[in-house]
Amino acid sequence: MASVAPGTPCWADLATPGLDAARRFYPELFGWTGRVDAEPEAGGYTVFLLGGQAVAGVGPPAVPDQVPIWSTYVATDDADLVAGRVERAGGQVVVPPFEVFDRGRMAVFSDPAGAAFSVWQPMAFAGAEVFDVPGAMSWTELVTPDPDGARIFYELVFGWQPEEEPMGQVAYTGWRLGDRVVAGMMPPLGDEFPADSPAYWTVYFSVADADATAARAAELGGTILVPPRDIPAGRIAALRDPNGALFSLIALT
Repeated sequence: MASVAPGTPCWADLATPGLDAARRFYPELFGWTGRVDAEPEAGGYTVFLLGGQAVAGVGPPAVPDQVPIWSTYVATDDADLVAGRVERAGGQVVVPPFEVFDRGRMAVFSDPAGAAFSVWQPMAFAGAEVFDVPGAMSWTELVTPDPDGARIFYELVFGWQPEEEPMGQVAYTGWRLGDRVVAGMMPPLGDEFPADSPAYWTVYFSVADADATAARAAELGGTILVPPRDIPAGRIAALRDPNGALFSLIALT
């Protein structure tokens, strides 16, 4: 089973009250198939597959009034250790570490600016089995009004080293772990993301054609939040699904 190194984003899943709608929308958009967890306690949690390989998941919200949200999971070999680091660095333990059947151990945190993220300590399930191909997760990015605070926080929690990346007029930061840049960070931009927006993590899915996929998402009931545009890494767009969950696309150059 494929796995990624600790400190690297390894999984993404969607919590949504529109579980049935999500099971229709994303397979139509990305060519996924769904595998529903047979455990009654899983609440219909579904692993999306691309060519038989796990790429993402969807399940019901943890609480009834939770807004639909895609969550980024960072791999770890000790979820409890990460929880301690989060608290010492000024973050919040939203859901303490717990076991998900025999699959793994997870926890949910928020950074000092309020951006939620999760960790995954694998047991029987390692996370996504394929990355960076059309239909698979390709990138995760923190959008925050407090980049300076985030640089300190995530270095303390995951050992990430911030590196400034060239991206036109945008102050973009790459998070380096060893010899890889594993995630990114940028401040809110323009009218699409007002300066007082709360911090959040967004997930990018790779596509062959960002314009065609964005148009297809709109046909399926989604919303184009930021129309396709070019960046040095490729062509990107930001969307909302029919229930309002934010996600992004990237056609890699």
